[in-house]
Amino acid sequence: MRIAVFGAGGAVGSRVVAEALARGHEVTAVARRAVPMPAGVRLLLGDASSAEQVERLAAGQDLVVAATRPTPGSEAELPVVAAAMLAGVARAGARLLVVGGAATLVVPGVGLPLHETAEFPAELAAIAQACAEQLATCRADAVADWTYLSPPADLAPGTRTGVYRIGADELLVDADGASAISMEDFAVALLDEAERPAHRRARFTVAAS
Repeated sequence: MRIAVFGAGGAVGSRVVAEALARGHEVTAVARRAVPMPAGVRLLLGDASSAEQVERLAAGQDLVVAATRPTPGSEAELPVVAAAMLAGVARAGARLLVVGGAATLVVPGVGLPLHETAEFPAELAAIAQACAEQLATCRADAVADWTYLSPPADLAPGTRTGVYRIGADELLVDADGASAISMEDFAVALLDEAERPAHRRARFTVAAS
């Protein structure tokens, strides 16, 4: 499979690149500036907020992964990028897998999205709102072949186990109330969806098993 990863230099994007490469896929990394990449990965420079550039960079790809993340203060870019990615990949004829946020997942037993609970950190309000708009942008699109993957509440570097649980719109928590997955296993889940699509034009979530 030919896969282009936008935001390939980031914490999640770099792990998606590594996982895709390990599975034998043909990987193109897309970033705004030159960043080190593993051997065998083609690096192209591009702007994910430009539908024209996305279309050009997605041409000939089977799948495009949107793993970009805005810098603090630039959160409003997130839904803009989503719209550009959706338009660009649709014109290029590729699938789109969006790395989203956890804030819109409904907390079990509470009935509210995570970002609307009293415990949600105020300093994350801007990125939470941006992620909500990003998801809404995807759901409003009826042309692109998109999938939106939300992480659990805690997404951090860790160990690749290859094992995880799958959910839909509800936050996945364990018996102790923890909601987490390693970035490595998150990349595993994303590539599993890439290889065996099960959530076309839908959002799903994953968490450690």
